[in-house]
Amino acid sequence: MATITTTDGTEIFYKDWGSGQPIVFHHGWPLSADDWDNQMLFFLHQGYRVIAHDRRGHGRSTQTAYGNEMDTYADDVVELARALDLKNAIHIGHSTGGGEVARYVARAEPGRVAKAVLIGAVPPIMVKSDKNPGGLPIEVFDGFRAAVAENRAQFYMDVPAGPFYGFNRPNAKISQSVIDNWWRQGMMGGIKAQYDCIKAFSETDFTEDLKKIEVPTLVMHGDDDQIVPFADSAPLSVKLLKHGTLKVYEGLPHGLCTTHPDIVNADLLTFIKG
Repeated sequence: MATITTTDGTEIFYKDWGSGQPIVFHHGWPLSADDWDNQMLFFLHQGYRVIAHDRRGHGRSTQTAYGNEMDTYADDVVELARALDLKNAIHIGHSTGGGEVARYVARAEPGRVAKAVLIGAVPPIMVKSDKNPGGLPIEVFDGFRAAVAENRAQFYMDVPAGPFYGFNRPNAKISQSVIDNWWRQGMMGGIKAQYDCIKAFSETDFTEDLKKIEVPTLVMHGDDDQIVPFADSAPLSVKLLKHGTLKVYEGLPHGLCTTHPDIVNADLLTFIKG
């Protein structure tokens, strides 16, 4: 397996296929680089170099007991970009990965990043507060933590079978293989890192990161997202970005990259080539 070892000794697994302009994919919680299989194959065939890593504590990377927060996640990407000599790259993040992209791109070395994409992403901040009255109550995320601690395996069946892909909606086309693959990826990671990551994706404030991003950024979001509600995320992020574009998908769920890859991939390609 291809890995880099970070300065704190964590091994980060990554895939690196093809040549040409690099596209780096950042996965959501509690998944792995495998969640980007469709996009990796599509853009490889379009002539791009495609890269995806397993966030620390997830997938095939070290099951860390420490560093499971956004600053360290972004630092890991800095080290990956240096190790692979990535220049003029497009960084695409889904959900938690969108937060990772925002924090990384805001602090990336000059010349490393050409464009960014946030898909169903957690910025600006998910948790409800006086400053963010439209957010989700902390009790929602406390419930996530309790479910992970009590029976992670069952919780990782319930999430994809229900709200993640919109399989709980009337007349939804349910795919057991998609549910099983989500479960497989989740169970590959470490419970401590995944437990900690709930705080990272829900309570991190990306407002200043978004303001600092200078590159063109596409914000894509389904308006039936039951995991990262649309109204408190995508439109607020676009207002903070210097060069942000919003693309809204009527009726699409949080996991739209898997349920509607034909739509997502075509729009990504248009943005990347534009």
